[in-house]
Amino acid sequence: MSETREVTFVINGISVQRTARVRQHLVDFLREEFDLTGPHLGCEHGVCGACTVRVNGKAVRGCLMLAVQVDGAEVVTIEGLTQNGEVADLQEEFVRHNALQCGFCTPGMVTIASELLAANKKMTRTEIREFIAGNYCRCTGYQAIVDAIEATIAKRVPAE
Repeated sequence: MSETREVTFVINGISVQRTARVRQHLVDFLREEFDLTGPHLGCEHGVCGACTVRVNGKAVRGCLMLAVQVDGAEVVTIEGLTQNGEVADLQEEFVRHNALQCGFCTPGMVTIASELLAANKKMTRTEIREFIAGNYCRCTGYQAIVDAIEATIAKRVPAE
């Protein structure tokens, strides 16, 4: 028998209450209970970044966090970032620069890049690479991803 707990939290701007298994990972909970399939399960060890979501404004690995830990928190997935328009320009640059191929890493990559963009400052390509280093992409070689993020920064951050 699996022990459960009630959790109340905000998901993509909507207050919800659900029963979660105490050992259920957040990403599984989001996918199974809310059909939020943007965050993916990749390595299940917190290494690849495919499961990246935002909890209380910070990017976290959904495979390392338990669903019961978000009780009282605000959770935002790639679906929420897309719906509220926060990453529309970044997503356009991903398409324009062909920064996605299979798309498996893309939701996590866009989510982590949104945190980088929130800093609202110019960054070098090296700094961008370092910031996204915890998110793996097996298809693109990162060049186009860095190009897309750099182009978005250029549009968002005024020249000094």
